[in-house]
Amino acid sequence: MENLITVLILCCNRLLRESVTRILNKRPDFQVVASQALTPDSKREVADAHADVVVLDSLQLLAEETIFAPNHRSSRLMKCILVAMEDDRKRFLTSIRLGALGYLLQEASAVEVVTAVRAVAHGEAVCPSRYARVLFDYFASQTSALPNSQTRALLGLTRREQELIPLIDRGMTNKEIAQRLHLSTYTVKSHVHNILEKLALHTRVQIAKYAHTSEHFQDLADSISLMNE
Repeated sequence: MENLITVLILCCNRLLRESVTRILNKRPDFQVVASQALTPDSKREVADAHADVVVLDSLQLLAEETIFAPNHRSSRLMKCILVAMEDDRKRFLTSIRLGALGYLLQEASAVEVVTAVRAVAHGEAVCPSRYARVLFDYFASQTSALPNSQTRALLGLTRREQELIPLIDRGMTNKEIAQRLHLSTYTVKSHVHNILEKLALHTRVQIAKYAHTSEHFQDLADSISLMNE
């Protein structure tokens, strides 16, 4: 059948495994190539299955770095859906970090299972609606801590604005920063204003707090070449 979605089911929980298999086998656009419990040979079985989507209930298997990469027999990249037996936000975030595109809870309906497998097969990401808030909260917490240059770029900080933050953390005034970077005081003042606006902060003290509590800002401070040091 054209556009057939092949699925490999690897679940320790027998009821879950048989239930998902039964649900998918009723749909003409799915082919369950294997449905079995996890075994010591699961890694090899995943590599040999040539499945579009793997449904599993094991974070340990998901953590295997090379399992879901294209293998020598197939150029297709298998996509993964993790089914959780309990409501665990930490497990959810871990599964995303490990590369899962789908996350379902054991009480998911047949319609939700089918929808998730189809979506993941086409490269979309799926999770229960209540977990969307978990993602937003996690992203907000990471952004507020400014953990890396990628996040800072996402916030819109220019390289010059990033350079100012460690100097503000040192307690330098706008005039001192201007002299150090060979800028006008007005330009520095403008940069500070932009930093406050982009980070949704209100004072220089708050900027300093972020810089002081973030090891990445310290790395940035150490890497900046300042004249007259």
